[in-house]
Amino acid sequence: MEKHHEEEFEVSGEEVLKKVKEIINAGNARTIIIKNEEGKEVISLPLTLGAVGALLLPALAAVGAVAALLTKCTIVVVKK
Repeated sequence: MEKHHEEEFEVSGEEVLKKVKEIINAGNARTIIIKNEEGKEVISLPLTLGAVGALLLPALAAVGAVAALLTKCTIVVVKK
């Protein structure tokens, strides 16, 4: 059975996209979940191995749109 590790980061809305890009570049995340201030999931991004560059553009655009609506949020990173 695979073990998953989760990390949480609390960031402001303006920092969300930067942090998500950082996490993707680190390359060890399987899923990125963004939650609002109440802890409700707003968006979940499953990251497949080898998904880089142009393949992630739609996901990053969605993150940018969500970030514009949030003042504070939590980013949950599920790692392998």
